[in-house]
Amino acid sequence: MSHLPASPLPTPLTGPQAHLLTQFAATADHGALLWASGYLAGIARAPLPTELALATASAAPASVRPATIIFGSQTGNAKRAADALHAQLEAAGLPARLLRADAYATRELAHETVLFVVISTQGEGDPPDDAIGFTEFLLGKRAPKLPQLKYAVLGLGDASYADFCGIARKLDARLAELGGTRVQALGEADLDIDSVAAPWREQALAHARTLLKPASAPHLATVTPLRPHAAPAWTHEHPFIASVLANQRITGREFKGTGFRRYALVDKDVRHLEVSLEGSGLQYEPGDALGIVHRNPATVVDAVLDATQLAGDAAVTFGGQTLPLAQWLSDHRELTRLARPVLAALAERANARELAQLLEPGNSGLAPLLGDHQLIDALRRWPAAWDAQALVAALRPQARRLYSIASSRKRVGEEAHLTLDVLRYQAHGHDHIGAASGFLSALEEEAALPVYIEPNERFRVPADASRDIIMVGPGTGVAPFRGFVQERSETGGTGRNWLFFGARHFNTEFLYQTEWQEALAKGELHRLDLAFSRDQAQRIHVQQRLREQGRAVFDWLQGGAHLYVCGAIQMGKDVHAALLDIVAAHNGGDAEAAADYLSGLQREGRYARDVY
Repeated sequence: MSHLPASPLPTPLTGPQAHLLTQFAATADHGALLWASGYLAGIARAPLPTELALATASAAPASVRPATIIFGSQTGNAKRAADALHAQLEAAGLPARLLRADAYATRELAHETVLFVVISTQGEGDPPDDAIGFTEFLLGKRAPKLPQLKYAVLGLGDASYADFCGIARKLDARLAELGGTRVQALGEADLDIDSVAAPWREQALAHARTLLKPASAPHLATVTPLRPHAAPAWTHEHPFIASVLANQRITGREFKGTGFRRYALVDKDVRHLEVSLEGSGLQYEPGDALGIVHRNPATVVDAVLDATQLAGDAAVTFGGQTLPLAQWLSDHRELTRLARPVLAALAERANARELAQLLEPGNSGLAPLLGDHQLIDALRRWPAAWDAQALVAALRPQARRLYSIASSRKRVGEEAHLTLDVLRYQAHGHDHIGAASGFLSALEEEAALPVYIEPNERFRVPADASRDIIMVGPGTGVAPFRGFVQERSETGGTGRNWLFFGARHFNTEFLYQTEWQEALAKGELHRLDLAFSRDQAQRIHVQQRLREQGRAVFDWLQGGAHLYVCGAIQMGKDVHAALLDIVAAHNGGDAEAAADYLSGLQREGRYARDVY
């Protein structure tokens, strides 16, 4: 059944440039195409003059087949690990190319001889957005046999999910099933990434030395790397100490009756934070995230100390550092997100057979436990005798907390704005609070906040400012789109902006309501569709609004619009299902063609998601 193709991106090449490129691609052999892809990628990222790049690149023999490093990354961690491996191979004089999964031409897989895959797992076993197409190809029936391939896979994940490093395990097994030879064991890195990634990279380097023919010594003497591996000035390990400018609640209270000032209790606390980056040199683009280094709230630390019957002033030496136990728990350990290794240590100490059974492979009861228990709940449920040293060793390092930036530097200057939902709830007979959101909500003006920028290169406004954009961001998922609209306004973009926003209640949770109304009046926002799920008997969500506007959504996409989705993982899946229905309904009714259509948009960079 025929279907309309996704509208192609306009080429940035001039007519003569496009002609030369087409002519080269039509006549070059496979090895030359491989070499050119790495060479051009290097020039694009390098600050070197073209003449120098040409001189240094020509020193490497085009006949040497490079190792290929493919990475799939949602928050940047897998990219950094792949960058580090690439740098090590380059430093050793070994030919290698580094490609993001969605930039990799899958037709080349049949010709690969040395392949390293570095991939993060999103949620419960899903690939990151930039690796969806690559993963579907590799797991599908079109994947080629790979008898010549030597490979290794490094997975990055979060052991607070039951399917830890799930997508890495699938790819590792699939490459072997296709006939590839695994040269080293699958690496499975938790929050302390380098404890697994660093030795995995050393093994990969050792294997690469034997599998690849190094460039000859005379060539090595003249080669200048095309892409420098400069580290950012401020990182999670070395953050900039920013200052809080504002911390404002932007959710309200529901009016409850005719009595004077009768309101319900606030059950939703969403904050708008403004942070000064003055003097940091930090730069960001709308779509990037602000990483924060938090301290666990005192109430959470005290609860853990009480449950374990340990003294907070007990000195603990771990990893060459000696600190009081309370400081380890406050500043250096993850206290809210449970993970399998912590539960395994608890099961052993408490001699808890029930918990040990939950941890057995394939037990479906583990995921619900990880989903509704914090550390303190597990400690209370399975009491055990702990000593301070063992507790610090059993707990994971703090998980990184990233918040979508809700501003454009072109409008707010040396500031970054955040939108965060403060997690507070009651469960298992006790009050609970989110570690990072609780920390941030308590900050007063001028308080110090350690921060760094986490780029998200796949989640950017179109380089072509005449392109239309569709933004789907319920709840705090609307944060990056505040920055998108600001950016498009400040740069004079002529493309239209369409926002789908949802929350539970119009009166209390319509985030940035006044700003959106002003943007509509000024022509900065062209369409706004709203879904308030609990303001009527039948719940309505953003995916229903998308379906209602299906014809217009499809027409915008056919006209070249870019589509963005931000928010919870399940919402992202529901929206994707709605988009499949929309494309199928207006494109011939073919479900398989609809899936191909959306995959094409993702490959083109016109369908981007930031889900968590």
